[in-house]
Amino acid sequence: MKPEVSIITPNYNTERFVGATIESVLAQTYGNWEMIIVDDASTDASVEIIRAYASRDERIRLIALDKNQGQGHARNVATDEAKGRWLAFLDSDDLWHPQKLERHLGFARKSKAVFTHTSYGFIDEEGQKVLEDFHVSKYPVGYRDLLKRTEISCLTAMYKASEIGKFYMPDLRRKQDYKLWLDILKKGYVSHPLDEILAWYRQRSGSTTSAKTDLVFEHYKFLRQQEKLSPIQALYYTAHWGWNGLKKYYFGRKK
Repeated sequence: MKPEVSIITPNYNTERFVGATIESVLAQTYGNWEMIIVDDASTDASVEIIRAYASRDERIRLIALDKNQGQGHARNVATDEAKGRWLAFLDSDDLWHPQKLERHLGFARKSKAVFTHTSYGFIDEEGQKVLEDFHVSKYPVGYRDLLKRTEISCLTAMYKASEIGKFYMPDLRRKQDYKLWLDILKKGYVSHPLDEILAWYRQRSGSTTSAKTDLVFEHYKFLRQQEKLSPIQALYYTAHWGWNGLKKYYFGRKK
């Protein structure tokens, strides 16, 4: 039977977390899925862990790359292999709520969405809550909305490839997923938000090495180089993006 959902999962050296990630998929109340895990030349034991799960459940597929090329490339390899009508994304250290697929697919069908995302929470390496939950907008998110606020997160995004085709991530080491969402929205689609906490993003120590000022400058460069915005447009959207990011990660810090 053709899977309704293909889950795109890149992996690199996440032996501490990948088992829990897979378990969160196996716990789904909706079962017509395939999980394509592309290992990006890991040097730890994560491949062995994934292979053990794949041997027990044929819905889990492992593709092991012999050269590290980044998360974007790994996701694109999985996208090529995906057979599902819907493509969903889950990194190998994040978690899904057991009803993520059931609730999200039901919402997508009811709203006749071809692109959709949900609210989510934040956990640390030990699985403890570290920030206040992030809640999505009340209204569909379009291209200009996403330029102002990065609210579509990889672990909650899902689009209907059988209707709008497959989209691929650019050859960038950062912001590949953000660029993908923008590319979809530029085609005239919108992403329908579901304000339910159906996933948890794991914040890992050392995962963000740049200072906040560097991130803002990098975002401005991204808008100029990748989105071809004028300097004034890039400054305008970067200012909104920076303020919304401050509210999300600083003012949203768990008390």
